[in-house]
Amino acid sequence: MAGQGMRNRTIQLSEIDIESYSNRCLRGDSAFTIADLQNKVIIGNSFETFPLLPDNFVDLLIVDPPYNLYKSYGKTNFKKMSEAQYIEFTEKWIEGLLHTLKNSTSIYVCCDWNSSTLIAAVLKRYFTIQNRITWQREKGRGALRNWKNSMEDIWFCTVSKDFTFNVDDVKMRRRVIAPYKVDGKPKDWFESKQGNFRDTYPSNFWDDISVPYWSMSENTPHPTQKPEKLIAKLILANSNKGDFVFDPFLGSGTSAVVAKKLERNFLGIELESEYCAYTQKRLELADENKSIQGYTDGVFWERNTANIQKPKKVIQK
Repeated sequence: MAGQGMRNRTIQLSEIDIESYSNRCLRGDSAFTIADLQNKVIIGNSFETFPLLPDNFVDLLIVDPPYNLYKSYGKTNFKKMSEAQYIEFTEKWIEGLLHTLKNSTSIYVCCDWNSSTLIAAVLKRYFTIQNRITWQREKGRGALRNWKNSMEDIWFCTVSKDFTFNVDDVKMRRRVIAPYKVDGKPKDWFESKQGNFRDTYPSNFWDDISVPYWSMSENTPHPTQKPEKLIAKLILANSNKGDFVFDPFLGSGTSAVVAKKLERNFLGIELESEYCAYTQKRLELADENKSIQGYTDGVFWERNTANIQKPKKVIQK
């Protein structure tokens, strides 16, 4: 089984590699300035690091906390809590990082079906909940006595009514099943050799996400790695180039890597040095390849759809 696992992970690091890459990260023992943190990864406990961070520097906060499950993350074993304990855990990280947020900050918080309602109840005490995104995980284990868990939630919140939302940057290119024409010409869609397509406004249900698997270049050994395409939607919608994206539970670095690819500044905090090393390796690879699976031509594509270049408008002379 060990050999099979090694073959099915695109990015692999040796113990020497892990030590080398993790040495590129910061370790917090005194207060940081914004300049100290720009495009950095901190190895450490988030709750101990929060007081060392400067005030009001975050434009977009992406939080992927441990779900309330028994789960091993490297050398750390997260134990399932009671509902009251998990609510207290959620309050603790929110209160710890409140001082880092601007009045215009947008917040996204990832969760599963079981933790979603608990987290939402806490979020609405601190922020304005704008929406709940549900995204489909197209793989996972079946269940004999229950429905297979194939959905996860992301709560979209803001500090105030003053926030960024770039709707044109997150449109979805979908196939047109019943094309409608006016005067014999396509209305709000375009034709190509591969079929008919329309660039549509994004909804809060995402069925176009592929969870990283062995043949994808972004795949790492992290057990709950978020797809780059998923995070790209959040970053493009609620930040602009040069803005600061902060992820306090960084994992294997997807938020940092996507922020770099999309020309945003980033900061991530991660407890496990192994995952920090994978982040640094992925950031290095991003210097050579800035592509994001499922996102080309300035739009997001339906899953398993070939990239279609939209025809340019013909200027009549």
